[in-house]
Amino acid sequence: MSEKISLVVPCYNEEEVLPYFYEEFCKVAEKLSEFQLEVIFVDDGSKDRTLAIVKELAEKDTRVKYLSFSRNFGKEAAIYAGFQHADGDYVAMLDADLQDPPSMLPEMLRGIREEGYDSVATRRVSRKGEPPIRSFFARRFYRLMNRISTAEIMDGARDYRLMTRQFKEAILEISEYNRFSKGIFGWVGFKTKWIEFENVERKAGETKWSFWKLFKYSLEGIIGFSTAPLAMVSMLGVGVCCIAFLFLIFILIRTLCFGDPVAGWPSMTCIILMLGGIQLLCIGILGMYLSKTYLETKKRPIYICGETNIKDKSIQE
Repeated sequence: MSEKISLVVPCYNEEEVLPYFYEEFCKVAEKLSEFQLEVIFVDDGSKDRTLAIVKELAEKDTRVKYLSFSRNFGKEAAIYAGFQHADGDYVAMLDADLQDPPSMLPEMLRGIREEGYDSVATRRVSRKGEPPIRSFFARRFYRLMNRISTAEIMDGARDYRLMTRQFKEAILEISEYNRFSKGIFGWVGFKTKWIEFENVERKAGETKWSFWKLFKYSLEGIIGFSTAPLAMVSMLGVGVCCIAFLFLIFILIRTLCFGDPVAGWPSMTCIILMLGGIQLLCIGILGMYLSKTYLETKKRPIYICGETNIKDKSIQE
């Protein structure tokens, strides 16, 4: 029996691009005719006709599977759900917007089958078409993460990757509620080959990732894979205490020598405000870690399935 490749495709309001993606899927399926292929569309609570289009594709092509959430749970939940329902010998994760070209799959497959890698991942060598400020902060984020985290995160890494079943099962072992896949992929280890390619713009539709959403996502990665912010808060506290002690000595000496304890109140006000700001910053950082712990202890399901055409496979949460 031929080996099977499962493609996991998270979707959120992708009605415009889905026909183009399916066309590309059929093309790559012809190139990989010696394999069984299936594509699992995970509808993340879309508000357009995404689910309706996927159902239409599933009616005419048995290789098309779908899993629809009861509401929007986020891309990370969609990735996790897709992995749970992918039973292929090889599993690929890619976006529906064709910024992750399906035509690269044969090359990625050779990396696993012929070169002995456990996964083959992609990274962009350019960010053509992306706003400069977004590119700047993205590069700073990858540099920061590799300094403060033990999980390797390649600069320009895409979520697009092909992996063995063993690699996929290792991902599923990490069932935490607050997920950051780029960090999880690096944390589980295994041998990974990186393929570089030029940035590809969306085939149709608009990106769902605003600068603010990317910023919040980057915080998820920092908090989920590093305790460096907590160490920074501790060092900052020690530093402020040392400065305050030196300033206290300065005030005592000045008062004893010049008898002028009242002068300088504007500077004192600024110092008090600065210290108050530092305290709020530190409390905020501690609060973010505490909030993640709070969400984990609730043991809520990562997603809730609304409907699916995947047969003989129980919905896991």
